[in-house]
Amino acid sequence: MLKIAYDPIYAHPLPAGHRFPMLKYELIPAQLMHEGLIKAENLLRPGELSEEIIQWTHDKDYWGQLRDLTLPPKEQRRTGFPLSATLIERETRIAKGTIEGCHYAFEYGVAFNAAGGTHHAGSNWGEGFCLLNDQAIAANYLLHKGLASSILIIDLDVHQGNGTAQIFENNPNVFTFSMHGANNFPFRKEKSDLDIALPDGVGDDEYLRLLKTTLPGLIEQQEPDFIFYLAGVDVLATDKLGKMALSKTACKARDSFVFEQCIANKVPVQVSMGGGYSPDIKDIVEAHCNTYRVANELYF
Repeated sequence: MLKIAYDPIYAHPLPAGHRFPMLKYELIPAQLMHEGLIKAENLLRPGELSEEIIQWTHDKDYWGQLRDLTLPPKEQRRTGFPLSATLIERETRIAKGTIEGCHYAFEYGVAFNAAGGTHHAGSNWGEGFCLLNDQAIAANYLLHKGLASSILIIDLDVHQGNGTAQIFENNPNVFTFSMHGANNFPFRKEKSDLDIALPDGVGDDEYLRLLKTTLPGLIEQQEPDFIFYLAGVDVLATDKLGKMALSKTACKARDSFVFEQCIANKVPVQVSMGGGYSPDIKDIVEAHCNTYRVANELYF
């Protein structure tokens, strides 16, 4: 069964000026239901996330400032969000949704979080619309619980997963792979275990060639027992914050190839959706829905 972590709070935490990027969190499940791809039982509402689990990944003082809404104004501006209790609840529920998705991935092979991909949050900072790093939190959860011992994070958002790279820079049990735009945010990059920085305007053929010549060998080398996949659709040519030139067809082929590699190697995968900022919301929703469609075809 295709399982998707989703909570209405994903879509409604912000003032009107910040709402457009969040509309997709309402529209993606609605579109999948309209197509008959999912039903209500496919959606799971994340529960509460304990402070102990958060602090396996994030600095105690940083988490305390988020929880108590005392993050300094300069640091709030760095996140791009006005701090509020609703926003912090949203971030914790996103992270818990990714953790819960891991358990379903062990059972079904794949599971999704309709939000997530908050890869710019480091151990003691937030930036770029990311306050808590959901996949990093979930990876540390699996390690602490003894559910995995070798984890691969595949980050194919147009932006480097700098927070994820920093969190795991000294952890040999987690391999971080980021394939991103060289000239995109963040302008100060961290060092992933493997970074592929792409030039502006990279198109379908070159992008897919690089992915297909890199990922199989990486999985063979690392032998992960769990994979996290950040499936950002800000790689599209239409994206206003990205600098790549991928078509929706290539973006779908990217997702298909990642899932095929997970299946061939019998590795469960949790998927967080990541970024997407095309001016037409239909482009964002269609590209994200393609990720679900491909998974449904390959796994179920």
